[in-house]
Amino acid sequence: MNYQTVEQLSEMKLQAMRLEYTRQQELPASEDLPFDDRLSMIVNAQYNAKQKAKTNRLIKTASLREPTASLASIDFDPVRNLTKLSVAKLSDCEWIKAGSNLIITGATGVGKTYLQSAFGREACIRGYTVKCFRVSRLLTDLTIGKGDGSYNKLMKDLVKPDLLILDDFGMKQLDVGLTQDMLEVVEERYHHMRSVAISAQLPVKDWVSVFKDLTIADAIMDRIVRNAYRFDLKGPSRRPTIEHQAADVVMTKQEQTSIVKNRCHLVYLVQGSCPDVVRTIVRIIQELLSGCYRMLVPNRQE
Repeated sequence: MNYQTVEQLSEMKLQAMRLEYTRQQELPASEDLPFDDRLSMIVNAQYNAKQKAKTNRLIKTASLREPTASLASIDFDPVRNLTKLSVAKLSDCEWIKAGSNLIITGATGVGKTYLQSAFGREACIRGYTVKCFRVSRLLTDLTIGKGDGSYNKLMKDLVKPDLLILDDFGMKQLDVGLTQDMLEVVEERYHHMRSVAISAQLPVKDWVSVFKDLTIADAIMDRIVRNAYRFDLKGPSRRPTIEHQAADVVMTKQEQTSIVKNRCHLVYLVQGSCPDVVRTIVRIIQELLSGCYRMLVPNRQE
């Protein structure tokens, strides 16, 4: 084995190539392979490692509500009004390349967020940039952004990704200002042929009631709905009821530590001075509430 080569690969941070080269040197059978084949295996190892790292980075940046959701794990129970064919048609993510949209509706707990996250994760695997927002939190951030100077940056973040995921749309009526913000985002994405995926409990026909300005509402609806693929999920809620949960819920050590750290951070922000204090406090409270909910309700397709 050429140890100088091993060291050089390490210095260049080509760890996958180094490992494959070392593996070949330790296997006598590798000597029988042509040089081109061995070189190809070494290069492929580095390429695959780089692609995997890129995918993991895209998934992390996407902030999916269900980051481990997978199209392969979807339950196609007939009662759900969801077929393998309808999902398979969109699994290649060509609809994102074409700038089409995705709308998932259904009652609470039927699996909208899981399905939406599964499509988002598949998009990341295929190299698309994705960003997920829960609409209630997004509206809070937009309102705060107008006061702390972060509004323009947030608007750019909403326009930039190949796929923008908006979860739980329609839970709150949008005033004229927020309706205008929504139009600006949708308009920019429409003209740049960038996709939007929206999940909502409200059926599409009732979406107009979410906006106070009906003229702007028509413009938003036209750009989102006209070229959208739709899933209308049916069936009972997939969330376990309180009666079916364990009587005692035990937090893991990691969860306990996270909550303590967040509480300490919250106290520090209240006592000290921080330019983004309001935004950070709101987010910490949301994370605490979300963490407590996850401890009560295990992983599910919701």
